[in-house]
Amino acid sequence: MKGLRAQLASFDRPARLLMVNQFAINLGFYMLMPYLADHLAHGLGLAAWTVGLVLGVRNLSQQGMFLIGGTLADRYGCKPMILAGCALRTVAFGLLAVAGSLPVLIVASALTGLAGALFNPAVRAYLAADAGEARRVEAFAAFNVFYQAGILVGPLAGLALLTWNFSVVCAVAALIFGGLALLQARALPGRPPTDRSAEPAWRAVAADWRTVAANRPFLLFAAAMTGSYVLAFQVYLALPLRARELFGDQTGLVTGAIFAVSALAALSGQLKLTVWAKQNLSGPQAIAYGLVVMGVAFLPLMPGPYESAVGMAAGVLALALCAALLAWGGALLYPFEMDTVVRLSGERLVATYYGAYNTASGIAISLGNLMVGALFDTGVRWLPWAALAATGLMCAGLVTRLHRAGYLAPRPVPVPA
Repeated sequence: MKGLRAQLASFDRPARLLMVNQFAINLGFYMLMPYLADHLAHGLGLAAWTVGLVLGVRNLSQQGMFLIGGTLADRYGCKPMILAGCALRTVAFGLLAVAGSLPVLIVASALTGLAGALFNPAVRAYLAADAGEARRVEAFAAFNVFYQAGILVGPLAGLALLTWNFSVVCAVAALIFGGLALLQARALPGRPPTDRSAEPAWRAVAADWRTVAANRPFLLFAAAMTGSYVLAFQVYLALPLRARELFGDQTGLVTGAIFAVSALAALSGQLKLTVWAKQNLSGPQAIAYGLVVMGVAFLPLMPGPYESAVGMAAGVLALALCAALLAWGGALLYPFEMDTVVRLSGERLVATYYGAYNTASGIAISLGNLMVGALFDTGVRWLPWAALAATGLMCAGLVTRLHRAGYLAPRPVPVPA
């Protein structure tokens, strides 16, 4: 904790504000979202397909709009997009507090996703610019500590508020985002966009997107890293499925413990792993090592004798170890991954690059989840875990190959005519 305080104090006020802001963003989001599906199904009595539709609209509106959000941040400034995103979340969660019909739920869900698409690339681009090249890695390491802390505290706060009802959870989450919008409107310095051209907006945006599409090193890096997002998402998919196999009706309790282990592992290891990696590894090596750790994380879940009491305890330990290794691997690579995106952008159109990167990762998560689900449906118990482990090792190999070929070294970014 002392190390985190010292690290936080070493950054300028805008960076500190953005880090605390990210904790509050995740606090408000995760106090509500883990319980939304149950509220829709049992609180409002919606059919399962309707629940899937509402949740799917949120994911689609966020993943599909990341590139737009990043482009708007580069053209009009990061602060307006951060404020707009927080304001939209305030409205969206307020609607969820009172929504009783499907159209209102869909609108609220779409606004929730759009809000994330607006402020996520903007926050990262602002933080990268404020920290500067010399301290970007440390800034994103500290940022991830606050990010994970919000994920840890949010569901616990939501669970406590559910003793009243779901509308109270929504109202408190809306108040958090409303407070964030007011705080940042007053305290976050505005910075004029550096990439805004004088030509018509549609031409400038088209030119920016052509620049990103022509940046081969960035595209190759984004493709190589998609597997890391598929692996990280298995805390929400494969691990709960495994918990269901082992513990049946106790799955909810075990899944909650998995989330806690994951967040605590990231919180405890982030700063130490970043210091160690900076002293001993290059950025691409740290990313590759993190991917290897994330792949190896799934090996403890290979089939074993989990039917006895001792075996059940071993199953719990295997799930906890997998969650911890996934978190440590992600913590190791994350600051260097974010720094690499900035370097590959040539430090221009940074929010647009983050938006494109997030869009690619979102598509990968959707496709990856379909494939993981299909592997579970085969009935071959070892196959999902072997495939996930191989994914981590394959992505590590791809990043290493890109590094050795010189693709990840800073270089001028060509601007298409």
